[in-house]
Amino acid sequence: MTPLRALILEDERAARSYLVELVESVGIARVEAAVSDPDEAQFVLTSGVELDVAFVDVHLVGAERAETAGLDFVRSARARPRCPHFVLTTASREHALAAFELGIVDYLLKPFTKERVREALLRVRAARPQAPAPAVAEERRVVARRQRSLRFLRESEVWAFEAEGRLSFVHTAEGRLDLDLSLTALEAAFGASFVRAHRSWLVAMKHVRELTRDGGEVTLALGEAGKLRVPVARDRLAFVKERLLEVSIGVGRED
Repeated sequence: MTPLRALILEDERAARSYLVELVESVGIARVEAAVSDPDEAQFVLTSGVELDVAFVDVHLVGAERAETAGLDFVRSARARPRCPHFVLTTASREHALAAFELGIVDYLLKPFTKERVREALLRVRAARPQAPAPAVAEERRVVARRQRSLRFLRESEVWAFEAEGRLSFVHTAEGRLDLDLSLTALEAAFGASFVRAHRSWLVAMKHVRELTRDGGEVTLALGEAGKLRVPVARDRLAFVKERLLEVSIGVGRED
């Protein structure tokens, strides 16, 4: 069955990353975008990205009328001819009545659990009009930041994801762009076609051009002409090499 396509609007980075992990781990939906404020979420809704469900935090720090900013966003979004189903997320039951008056599919209380996320997604699926699956699966997209813009990238464009301190980045032919998600959340979403080469790097196997040993250092060359160099941790080398050889021919495992 075609996965539900989800948007997450949550101002707390840790909660946002954790919710992405839970949504992806359930296996019913994939996260198309995870953003921190209503303006970014509105941009996603109007950008042409097809969405089935939006998880929206009620209280959004920094937004106008922060205590009810999530409800205000839902009211605005529902005025559009095409909008997703909504699941509200919050730390209290205070706005439950207002939420259901807006036609919210479910109301998740923090801290989130995998079972409650699964239940919410099943309710969304039941509420969604049934449509035939597309003949060709849609390619997942990654939303990155470039200054004051959101850049929508196809999964096939991504060379690697990088963590640096508390920040995360995506590397493509365009260079390095900012992300809001942790490597753990990204690995949960893209693990099948990516490999964790280092605690700070998650690389797309299809873009690996070379594995090089130089003394005690091992690196991967990725992208056009292998211009992006990524370190391979010693304790990950055997696993990384095995994953790469699984999708390649020409050289045996013992080489």
